[in-house]
Amino acid sequence: MIDFIVIAIIVLIIFSASLYIYKEKKKGKKCIGCPYAGECSKKNCNH
Repeated sequence: MIDFIVIAIIVLIIFSASLYIYKEKKKGKKCIGCPYAGECSKKNCNH
């Protein structure tokens, strides 16, 4: 039972991270980890 709970939590974390990345990419942000993601382009993002 514990294994099922741990696996469910890991799947939930991976799913939510993937959903976040998908939404941010759909908004047009190039480098999501960058604090200037909405302002810079991927070509010149050196942050």
